[in-house]
Formats: sequence, structure tokens, C-alpha cells
Amino acid sequence: MLELEYPFDSSYIMKKRKSIKKLLLNDKSVRLSKKIAVLGGSTTNDIVSAMELFLLDMGIEPEFYQSEYAQYWQDAMFPSEELIAFKPDIVFIHTSNRNITAFPSMTDKPKEVDELLNSEFNRFKQMWQAVTERFHCPIVQNNFEMPYYRIMGNKDCSDYRGRVNFISRLNNLFYEYSSNTQNFFINDLNYISASYGLKEWANPSYWNMYKYAMCFEAIPEFAFNTSNIIKSVFGKNKKALALDLDNTLWGGVVGDDGVDGIQIGQETGVSQSYYEFQSYIKAQKELGIMLTVCSKNDEENALAGLNHPEGVLKPDDFIVIKANWENKDRNIAETAAQLNIMTDSIVFVDDNPAEREIVKAQLNGVAVPVMDGVENYIQTLDRSGFFEVTAFSEDDLKRNEMYKANAQRAAQQAAFENYSDYLLSLDMEAVIDDFIPVYIQRITQLTNKSNQFNVTTKRYTAAEMEEVFESNEYIRLYGKLIDKFGDNGVVSVVIGKKDGNVLNMELWLMSCRVLKRDMELAMLDTLVEKCRQQGIETIKGYYYPTAKNAMVRELYKTFGFEKISEDEQGNTVWQMQTANYTHKNHVIRVHGNSDNL
Repeated sequence: MLELEYPFDSSYIMKKRKSIKKLLLNDKSVRLSKKIAVLGGSTTNDIVSAMELFLLDMGIEPEFYQSEYAQYWQDAMFPSEELIAFKPDIVFIHTSNRNITAFPSMTDKPKEVDELLNSEFNRFKQMWQAVTERFHCPIVQNNFEMPYYRIMGNKDCSDYRGRVNFISRLNNLFYEYSSNTQNFFINDLNYISASYGLKEWANPSYWNMYKYAMCFEAIPEFAFNTSNIIKSVFGKNKKALALDLDNTLWGGVVGDDGVDGIQIGQETGVSQSYYEFQSYIKAQKELGIMLTVCSKNDEENALAGLNHPEGVLKPDDFIVIKANWENKDRNIAETAAQLNIMTDSIVFVDDNPAEREIVKAQLNGVAVPVMDGVENYIQTLDRSGFFEVTAFSEDDLKRNEMYKANAQRAAQQAAFENYSDYLLSLDMEAVIDDFIPVYIQRITQLTNKSNQFNVTTKRYTAAEMEEVFESNEYIRLYGKLIDKFGDNGVVSVVIGKKDGNVLNMELWLMSCRVLKRDMELAMLDTLVEKCRQQGIETIKGYYYPTAKNAMVRELYKTFGFEKISEDEQGNTVWQMQTANYTHKNHVIRVHGNSDNL
């Protein structure tokens, strides 16, 4: 919704939130339902109402539990029956520097301040551990904003007795805990308050009158930032950038001005702005964001512009380059098909408002930020939170290379008349085995990102996946595929829960980047083998339709399962006897964890 896209009008959102919510609910979008417990150290009603709008717009339908005013610690340590029954999917602890119980005094010695600091940190740590043990769900915890006054002036940041110094040290302890704790995320209240302007943010009248931790007008900024974390945790991030070239990645029109005439580099303020924007985009690639080009241009001119000696981005940085005179919505749709992602995973970046309007009208779900002035490009993309990082794996680092290798595979496929010969030519090997700790993060990430080849679209938090990993009630498999073009990483996950001699499949998913390479058959072969070893006679498969997983509607049928039921919503149940199964994979060599590739 346009009203909720950055940069938004906070006053308008707070004034019109009821009508905005009504519009969001009327659009009948398919959304994830999630329960969010908000444990507040200040008044949270308006924060929750703003978060609800942003989350609905991001594809999450939230249900909220709110603690009583300033009862965050008590609710965490001694949860009410209502909170226990609520069973939150995520817990958000909304505290601010108003909730620090004690600050140093001028008479304190360094050791006394250290003890005070550790006491304050341990109070929070005890609370986090209690929440984890009770609810086994992700935690989002605010850090602390700077105080709105400095007793010691500038020395407040360097003297051990200063409040600025104390808060900075306490924040660092929070960061250290977060870096060493899975499923624990810092909501950067300190950054958001500084960006907003601490003088306005910390207006004491809002605390004194309403017990707000921030001024009323800042609530949407804060709620949006918090919602981006929650959106990312539940797999609602975007995956790719489709970038225009002329007046977007460089100043000028390369076809008219020539390569020497475009603005990029260090010569002028404008050229430097484009250089900095390209540097920002390059950094997104390093995070695993897929880069593509969507430009109305002759390909020769586009490549010449990308090879400009002062440019940061080069042709090799892009997985797909669409430089032609076709409509951009068509090019983006084709790019999505080449990458095996949905168009709603793409952010379209173009300086031309007419092109943006066409793409927004034709491709539902594509993010189309307003790119107004190159000096604003970085801030617009950065603050929009399209690619909020809550999990980062080795596969993310290699994603662009993996998709480039896919393009090489597609080119090789064109040279073969027989598809089986093509698959054999890839020289594929797979590691398929029970989960191992080194891949748990990637496995969890896949469960929250894979939507198309996913029969149940069941999502797992890191804590839930750890429980599955440690339990003897499950048969678990991950699949890692390697071929002559490179390592695709962990691309498939299968989880089944044992019930006597029956295995009920809770999850079967695969990354779309390895579609049509028989990896699903290799996984099935190994699954049946594991079932036979453990006395499982029947495997039951379940398909739950969503807006995105139609491609696996008949997956179990292709495996040789028999459909035993189907309801009005299209949910189906399938079963197969393991004794009747015959080996199906003939193109991938399969190894276990203990085997050397």
C-alpha cells in the first residue's frame, strides 16, 4: 500500500490507521498468521496498532498480546495464564532507557559501575532465558537510545560515570549476547531515535503525560523498523533487485551521451553520488541479494556503460541483464521465471515515474520505491527494509554465483536433444543425510523462504528446528547438490514424524534453483531407505495449497503415492507402502555425511 511505503507520512498513518486497516483487510491477500507478544516497559497500544498496519502490508496477519504497562519483566519471568495460552510465535520486548533501573553516580568507583552494569545486563539476560525456555520462539529486544541530556557534557560519553558511556556499554553487552544466541534479534532503537532526531524523539512531555517511550509522531518510524525484523524472521524479505541503468546507476543516457559522457566516478558531486549508489548495490550483492538489469537500451550500450572504468558494478555482477526495448514489466516477469522466483520477490529500481507506474500496475507484489534524486537513492532503499538481515549463511554469500551457474546449465541444456543426457552431463553428486549442526541455520532459513516447491509451507523458528533436530520422533533429511558448474549448497529439506510404523510427512521442500534435476527423486530414494531401516511401512504425504505452491500439487502422485483423501479446500493426503517402492533416481550419485565427495 502506497501510504505505508517509505518515505511515509507518519501523521497521516496515525490519523487514518482505522481506514488503512480496513482497506488492507478488504484486499483478501493471502497472509501468514502470527502471534506476537509485546512485553512493554512503556505504553504500547499505539505502537501495536501501527505495527499491525505494516505487518498486514508485508503479508503477515498478526494477533497481539500486550503486557500491562511496565510489566514486561514480570510477564517474562512469571507469565500469566493468558500469555501461556496465547503461545506466541515471537516475543517483542519493548524497553527504552526509561527502563534502566539505576545509573552511575559521580561518587562511584570503576568497580562499582562495572557491578552496576553487570547487574543491569543480567536482569535482562535472565528474562530472555526465561522467555526462551518457556516459549521456544524468537525474541526481538530493543537496545537503548541515548539520554536526552548529558550531565557531563561531551565527557559523558568517555567518563565511566557518564550515562552515555553506561548506555553504550550496556548496548554492547546486548550485541554480544545477540551475536552468540540464535533466534535473538536487536531492534535498533538507538539508531532510529538518532535518525529521527533525539531532541524531538525524546520530548519528555510524552513520557510524563502518556508514558510513551518516544514522541507520538515517531511511532510509525519505530513500528516500521520493528515490523521489518518480524517480516524477515518469517521469510517475507525480497530476494532480487531489477535495476534500470540510465539516470539510475549512472547519470545521463549512455546511448545519447556515449560512455565518456555518462556521470560516474569521483569528478563531480553528481558522479560521486552515482558511484556511492553503485557501491551500495554491490554491498547488497555480498549479502546474497540477486542483481539483475531491466533497462530500455541497446545491449551493446548497456554493457559499455557497465564497463565504465570508474563504475563499481560490472556485467559479471548481474545474473540477468535485460537491455532491450520491450516493456519493463515483461522483462521483469521473464527475469523472475529465469531465476525461478515469484515476481513479488523483486524490487524494481528506476528513476522514471512512468516506468514505475506501469510495472506497479502490471505486476502485483513487485516493490517499486520512489527513486527521487540520486542523493536519496541509498536512503530510500536502505530505509525501506526490503532485505532486512536476520539470518546470514554461507549460501547467501554464494547466491549470485549459484544463479550464474544456473544460467550456464541452461545454456548447456540447449545443446542436448535428450533431457536425460543433459542431466547426466551435469555430473551431479548429492550429500543426503540426517541434519548436522553446521547446516541447521540454512535448513531453518529454507523453511521460511521456500514457497513454490513446498508441499505444506510449514515454517520453523530456529528453536523449533533445534527441537526437531534433537528428537528421536523424526526422520530428517537435508540435501546438498553439487555439479560440474559448482556447489548449489543445501537445497532440499524433508521432515517426517514417526507414528508407529507410519511416517507422517510434515515438510518437503526444495529450492527452485535446482528444479527439474531429479533431486526430489534422490531425496525420496534416501527417505524410503531410512524408513525401511527404522521399520516404517507406510509414508503419508500431505499437500496444503497456497497461492504459490501449485507446482507441487501432484508431487506425491509423481512419486507413486496413492491419494486417499481430498477436502473442499484442496488439501490432499497421500500414502505409499515402502515395501512396494522401486529406486527412481538414475542421474545423481548420492553420498552420506561420512562419505568424501
